[in-house]
Amino acid sequence: MQNQLREKIIQICNEKIAKKGSNVGLSFYAFFANKNDNPELLMQAAEWWIKTHQLDHFEKATKIKQMIEEGK
Repeated sequence: MQNQLREKIIQICNEKIAKKGSNVGLSFYAFFANKNDNPELLMQAAEWWIKTHQLDHFEKATKIKQMIEEGK
């Protein structure tokens, strides 16, 4: 996964946690605009989320942030 995407995931998780609390859930779509302006990054996120880690559609932002920070 590109560093650009890792940084964006951590940023979005931090924003969601600050706004809605530590129990907030999100999907990998939360890291992208409503339009598909970067299909390569979208596919990286989808593969990491679905194929590599077999995560549910919605996961806690704290869990995702921790996984990214640990390099998973």
